[in-house]
Amino acid sequence: MTINDIMEFIESEYNIINSTPCEICGGSFIAEKKLLALIDDVPFDVCNCTCEYCGHKRSFSFTAPFIPSLDNEELKNRLN
Repeated sequence: MTINDIMEFIESEYNIINSTPCEICGGSFIAEKKLLALIDDVPFDVCNCTCEYCGHKRSFSFTAPFIPSLDNEELKNRLN
């Protein structure tokens, strides 16, 4: 995966976040914090967001294919 592929993948994540209305008020989410996490030993790109109108918090999780395949212990050490 090239750097352009990674950037397009991350851009698509933001497109999904921007097109998802807040389930409380219908407002738009603002990305607050972006991090990588292991969920059931699978790398995920997690974006913690807040609604710009009502303050409702929501996390969006996307698989992270741009993280190279590594031994699970090595991957956990790199992400933590």
